[in-house]
Amino acid sequence: MSVSPDTPQPVRHWTVGGAVIEGPDGVLLVRNRRQGGVVDWSPPGGVIDVGEELVEGLSREVTEETGLVVPSWRGPLYEIRCSAPQLGWELRVVAYGAEHPGGELSFDDPDGIVETGEWFRAERSHEPLVDSPPWVREPLVEFLTHRWANTRRFSYLIEGDRRADLRVTRTDPDER
Repeated sequence: MSVSPDTPQPVRHWTVGGAVIEGPDGVLLVRNRRQGGVVDWSPPGGVIDVGEELVEGLSREVTEETGLVVPSWRGPLYEIRCSAPQLGWELRVVAYGAEHPGGELSFDDPDGIVETGEWFRAERSHEPLVDSPPWVREPLVEFLTHRWANTRRFSYLIEGDRRADLRVTRTDPDER
């Protein structure tokens, strides 16, 4: 039995926890090696497992990716919603600020994505993020620049079916 191209395919939904970890040397960003060898930078974090509480999963991901242990979180600082209908996925990212992170930085990601990390001063945080998707770059840079008090929401529509040809439109009402 063949599937018609007009037959709607199931949409994959997932939630990611994002960590804004700041220290004396700035904000921590990690370098990721994605499928196909693409490299980008992002705040630490990752996909929350089914049945896992968001903050619990975020804490697990941060420890797995960076070796740091975060005893408490503030926020959420911002939330991101992405819809990529042609790619068949929807993404929700919730970013929290780390309170009193401890431990030593180490990069031994069991998923094999995070290669290393570095601290970047807030005013330079946009530099490593230049090749990152706008839904990663814009919310973090805007938060580090404006430091709002309440959770801010960002929305993106991602059109296209190939990474090289994607068109990303910011659709949130707070768009600047």
